[in-house]
Amino acid sequence: MTPVGTDERLARAALTRVFEPGDERGGRWLRRFGAVALLELLTSPDAGRERLMGVPGAAEVGAERLGGYRIRAGAAAPERDLAAIAALGGRFVCPGDTEWPSQLDDLAAARPIGLWVRGGPDLRIWSLRSVAVVGARACTPYGAHMAASLGSGLAERGWVVTSGAAFGVDGAAHRGALSAGGATVAVLASGVDKVYPPGHAELIGRVARQGLLVAELPPGDHPTRSRFVLRNRVIAALTRGTVVVEAEYRSGSLVTARCAQRLGRFTMGVPGPATSGLSAGVHELLRGEGVLVTDAAEVVELVGDIGELAPPRRGPVLARDLLDPVSVRVLEALPARGAAAGREVAREAGTTADEALGRLYELHSLGFVERRGDGWRLASRPAPAGAARRGGT
Repeated sequence: MTPVGTDERLARAALTRVFEPGDERGGRWLRRFGAVALLELLTSPDAGRERLMGVPGAAEVGAERLGGYRIRAGAAAPERDLAAIAALGGRFVCPGDTEWPSQLDDLAAARPIGLWVRGGPDLRIWSLRSVAVVGARACTPYGAHMAASLGSGLAERGWVVTSGAAFGVDGAAHRGALSAGGATVAVLASGVDKVYPPGHAELIGRVARQGLLVAELPPGDHPTRSRFVLRNRVIAALTRGTVVVEAEYRSGSLVTARCAQRLGRFTMGVPGPATSGLSAGVHELLRGEGVLVTDAAEVVELVGDIGELAPPRRGPVLARDLLDPVSVRVLEALPARGAAAGREVAREAGTTADEALGRLYELHSLGFVERRGDGWRLASRPAPAGAARRGGT
């Protein structure tokens, strides 16, 4: 891997001021010309429009849009932005850096120009075992509980929890991971020095100290509605899979899930009440290619390595579940009320009288039946859970 030079880093930092996140037109120009040459084309007064318009997909750029790009490029001050991120203890990570998560390259022309990162850990290493947990901002207590449970459960299993630091499910997932002493990444729709939402100032500060804050936008930039939506593709691309906890039909969380599906990532959903509008989007996801999950173990079974299996699910084991088939038939042959003779039991159970008698005495010793004179009846008290012996031996 070729180290990223100073000029390349400065140019990419400047271009994060020029293009909005996910601008595929800028991404195609960047691939054709490289960051340094593209910045020169946008800042040089004699730069030929023909060179830029010659790139496939760029022909529809009007003079007004191109003029806007030029104004932004002329006003960019990458040295100032790099100094600002350094003052926060962060850095600007570019494609070609050893810390660059290569899975972001799956976004093709919509790949981030670079990422502004705040926090000590290595973003590429953390992204190797990461899961996105996203969902409704106005979530129910059930949604908050499930998100926090997933966050803590994934963290305890050594997985990084990635989300967007928003109210509701995002915040609960981050808090769940932090409460377990785990790793969490917040992908922001603003600069990493801007706290949004303001009510999450403490949470975002904790993530910055214990985890990572990541943004495509340079320091000082504020979030907008479109930036929230565009940020979701980064969450989907950074992680092995996306779990949606509560989402309406038009939820931005479903944008993350659909992007994850397009990128070939695992897409999961936590079901909710069929009558809940906040779970309607999740249920629609599960009717398609989404996989139903209920806890962290099931998530890890899907996204993890071979052998990382969720424990088998089953109801409580009853004492009669451990009886052999013939004993079960003999037990079921007894009437619900009253007693029956051994021969009657044998007839109903389809066994010989001797075999039925032998089984009845076994069932008596295990506490399932009682003898009353010449007859047999069900015990008045059920047998204890550990009384039966598997296979009747």
